[in-house]
Amino acid sequence: MTENTGKGASRRQFLAGAAALGAGTVAASVAKAAGPDPLITEVQEWATGLGDGVDATPYGLPIHFESDVRRRNVGWLTADTISSINFTPIHALDGTITPAGCAFERHHSGAIELAKEDYRLMINGLVDTPLVFTYADLERFPRENHVYFCECAANTGMEWAGSQLNGAQFTHGMIHNMEYSGIPLRTLLEEAGLGAAGDLKDKWVYVEGADASSNGRSIPMEKALDDVLVAFKANGEALRKEHGYPVRLVVPGWEGNMWVKWLRRVEVMDQAVESREETSKYTDTLADGTSRKWTWVMDAKSVVTSPSPQMPIKHGPGPLVITGMAWSGRGAITGVDVSLDGGKNWQKARLGAPGAKNALTRFYLDIVWDGSEMLLQSRAHDETGYVQPTKKQLREVRGENSIYHNNCIQTWWVTADGKAENVEVS
Repeated sequence: MTENTGKGASRRQFLAGAAALGAGTVAASVAKAAGPDPLITEVQEWATGLGDGVDATPYGLPIHFESDVRRRNVGWLTADTISSINFTPIHALDGTITPAGCAFERHHSGAIELAKEDYRLMINGLVDTPLVFTYADLERFPRENHVYFCECAANTGMEWAGSQLNGAQFTHGMIHNMEYSGIPLRTLLEEAGLGAAGDLKDKWVYVEGADASSNGRSIPMEKALDDVLVAFKANGEALRKEHGYPVRLVVPGWEGNMWVKWLRRVEVMDQAVESREETSKYTDTLADGTSRKWTWVMDAKSVVTSPSPQMPIKHGPGPLVITGMAWSGRGAITGVDVSLDGGKNWQKARLGAPGAKNALTRFYLDIVWDGSEMLLQSRAHDETGYVQPTKKQLREVRGENSIYHNNCIQTWWVTADGKAENVEVS
């Protein structure tokens, strides 16, 4: 075990020996017998008058009681808020679908406003007929709907050096899971014709955005012809500005930087471009100081979202629902294990629904908490047999100076008063 310093003797003793936990299958009753409750026995203000009419909120927004459920950024993480990121409040969500209004943002030159009437998408390069599509053109092609997660490659990146950010939103919140509607990229490539490209085995497409950063990435043709979408809807409505309105690329299971927003160009090429975003950035630093590239896939990962630092246990000992989410870019999640003692013992969690390929899976573990301290962890398994690693296992391969693709097991130290803190148990 590895611990952060300066947190007090009680914490050091606990992390050194772990807690003896008295948490079993839920058997106790949640409801308690009590005397008369005025919220039940007396007429309340909200029941004595009329509420808002149907024209009060033409576009529905969350009620003000839930105003704390919102995206947040970390001011010191980047030099400004333009080329920056904010985080999905995953700690406060349940189920698997992320509301568009709180799905994380990552920009390289800010979120631009591009009217769909002004939108153009060019397909060029090694194609039979270079084409330019308008938004109206795209709407005429057969479309598909798929639920996919999008995860920034730097999600959990600050945790390589140890426990840094105290909250699931900040450690794991560079992710969303939405239903995307759009056209398979292969449909547009076939419309342009790929005969000029010859053998497609070693061909690539270079995709580029319309914002000032001209964010561009190289994608192997095999992936481009598989499940990549040119999307213009998310969760049933038009993309939000911050998510690439009017059109973005969706690259299922692969790092979020490849999901190019404001997509303006797809060029068929006989080699990768080796752009800034795939050389000096979005490559993985190894222990010997070299870097590896083309590590696009987001491996199996999970995190307990409650209890967690932003979601303490407030009700004291008794029935407790431990919940979190798991995902894998290699396929569907097949199982999640939860440990209450820092990985010494594991229990199989209950999946909220069968795992779906390249989408978030919600998991639950229902226990009776006796008030003992816990070291909460989760460990994901996917359909390829891959098992989420410990940080020690990752560091053995990549050292401590990496940033991207940190999918190690996360630990929350839950104290007897129900509060939780980010700690490292390697």
